[in-house]
Amino acid sequence: MPLRQTTTELTVPTPGPGLHEITREVTRWVEAAGLSTGLLTVFCRHTSASLCIQENAAREVRGDVLRWLDRLAPENAGYAHDDEGPDDMPAHLKSILTGVSLPIPLVGQRLALGTWQGIYLCEHRRAPHRRSVVLHLLGE
Repeated sequence: MPLRQTTTELTVPTPGPGLHEITREVTRWVEAAGLSTGLLTVFCRHTSASLCIQENAAREVRGDVLRWLDRLAPENAGYAHDDEGPDDMPAHLKSILTGVSLPIPLVGQRLALGTWQGIYLCEHRRAPHRRSVVLHLLGE
């Protein structure tokens, strides 16, 4: 059977910094695609936002992750790049640390996420944004 592929783009509004879960939207789109096995690539089209797979049961995990990232890439640390404010360069660094793409296997018509895993858009800027996430599914 030949491989099929399909793509879409999600727009994710963010109110400010945080890990914003997009698992439900991604899962709905994958299910509607009608493939049984394959590979989903989730790609964030920004340099100051990113993606991660993280626990989706305990909300405290998200807060701990955000505080950890803030310690690694603090504001007002003497960055040369501050064109868009003090949260600009730290947002770029946090994006590097967490990454902008995720490969997720599709097995038996379901994303092969673990029981407590969720897909998150990580917003690293203080201001609200509309983020673009591209989904590409290849399979049969």
